[in-house]
Amino acid sequence: MDLLSRIGDHFNQSAQLKLHAADMLAPPIAHAAELLNRFEMERPGLAAMALSTDTSTITSIANDYSFEQIFSKQVRALGQAGDLLLAISTSGNSPNVVEAINAAHEREMGVIALTGKNGGRMAALLKKEDIHICVPAANTARIQEVHLLTLHCLCDAIDCLILGVE
Repeated sequence: MDLLSRIGDHFNQSAQLKLHAADMLAPPIAHAAELLNRFEMERPGLAAMALSTDTSTITSIANDYSFEQIFSKQVRALGQAGDLLLAISTSGNSPNVVEAINAAHEREMGVIALTGKNGGRMAALLKKEDIHICVPAANTARIQEVHLLTLHCLCDAIDCLILGVE
């Protein structure tokens, strides 16, 4: 297979999966929210933080405890009842994300889980009130492409809800 055909196949597979997943994923995406700053429209900021960006915290937790606790220790320290955890794992089996979900539930936080494949261990942990957005695919790249589109949809939905845009 030549490289141009291979690239074309990637685009086609991505487009087909997005079309296939649209009806299935639209309802849970519509129920999920709570992000920071703005997407495409100006609006007041919402409190949010990424648990993956503070390398000093990640390194100290991984060194002093274990890599599996890099998110859960932060959730336990910072999370409050009623907050939301956005948990992303392509396979649904990432041990550090699984532990973060457990910590969120301990703190009486809601969880929005973005997974693929069959949802993995994360799917089994979710409570009835949590939201599971599971991409119906097995290919890591395709799942992550739909995750990115899902995040854009969430941002747009939040902007529309807050600003009352049709």
